[in-house]
Amino acid sequence: MKQIELSAGTIEYADTGGDGPVIVLLHGFMMDAALWDGPVADLSADHRCVVPTLPLGAHRHGMNANADLSLRGIARLVAEFLDRLDLTDVTLVGNDTGGALVQLIICDGAARVDRVVLASCDAFDNFPPGLTGKTLVLTGKLSPAMFGVFMQQMRLRPVRRLPISFGWLTKRGDAATARWMKPVMRQPEIRRDAVRMLRAVAADINLMVEAAKCLPSFDRPALVVWAGGDRVMPPEHGRRLAELLPQGRLVEVDDSYTLMPLDQPVALAKHVREFARAASGRN
Repeated sequence: MKQIELSAGTIEYADTGGDGPVIVLLHGFMMDAALWDGPVADLSADHRCVVPTLPLGAHRHGMNANADLSLRGIARLVAEFLDRLDLTDVTLVGNDTGGALVQLIICDGAARVDRVVLASCDAFDNFPPGLTGKTLVLTGKLSPAMFGVFMQQMRLRPVRRLPISFGWLTKRGDAATARWMKPVMRQPEIRRDAVRMLRAVAADINLMVEAAKCLPSFDRPALVVWAGGDRVMPPEHGRRLAELLPQGRLVEVDDSYTLMPLDQPVALAKHVREFARAASGRN
């Protein structure tokens, strides 16, 4: 993992390098860049894949005390990240909360983004999404210390597999979810950041309803990929997103929950590659 110092603090990121077209991939709450390991192993054959670990609760470096850890602030941090790495003509991909960030970046103009992929993500009034998101945001009312005590339960696989945790987010990714819990259980500064982020979400529950109003202005290629068996992100939201985006197109992935990068990495990579090629006019 590489590191870059941004206005909010130190951000880790993976960068496969090369001179291929750039794909930047964004993860969700309580996750890190490893969410994308499966698709990146495939896509990196002909693309430069850049994957930041954002301050969403599974990061390993505490953010600055004055950092804006609202989702709007983290979306601006992604834009700053693209600027600092001088990435252009970007295909920006977001899954889960990462897709919410993509929508917020569209609202800010998406200057360095040429096309977007929204993969089973927060949208409209499903924010925070499902039982998982609503339960997590409620825990943000706890003090950072008590939040850490609460999260210790996540050491147990049966707890991680509950619908209120990761059970309805991934069918096959339990090993990854166990790793994601380690920073928040071990590092007080990560607990502090997580609580700040969750409280900001609770204070702005209409965020994605407002963000949806920006989507018709994004007249660039857009792909919406939705898990056919999603129990957290309503399938009708995928259809609505594709309809709102002027160049939007919807595809579904079978045998997957929300976290398609874990459940169906090959299928997701295939759709992203085909979309990026068609959108750029490459063969």
